[in-house]
Amino acid sequence: QVQLVESGGGLVQAGGSLRLSCAASGGRAFSSYAMGWFRQAPGKEREFVAAISGGSVFINYADSVKGRFTISRDNAKNTLYLQMNSLKPEDTAVYYCAADSWRPKVIANTPDYWGQGTQVTVSS
Repeated sequence: QVQLVESGGGLVQAGGSLRLSCAASGGRAFSSYAMGWFRQAPGKEREFVAAISGGSVFINYADSVKGRFTISRDNAKNTLYLQMNSLKPEDTAVYYCAADSWRPKVIANTPDYWGQGTQVTVSS
């Protein structure tokens, strides 16, 4: 079973940038997992943000973050990243990374493995 630990959250002003990281350990080879980022704002349901296939060939974004966020991974370091630029107050949420051996489950918001989340707060 893979364990996931997010880091890099914090408080930033609107228009600023943050880079989230997700370190994976245990389980199968990191490259065998499709990975994703999700977020949940207070009082709202968890929503999909971005997904990336094991070899970084296939990448998907939610419309709300296209052109502002970039998902990437370093399989040699067992780490997933989310570069967030031009942040808006509506990006405020707890951000979670997740993994599954089948990419469609990541896109469908139903991956098997989840991290504990990291808080991102964007002030106006």
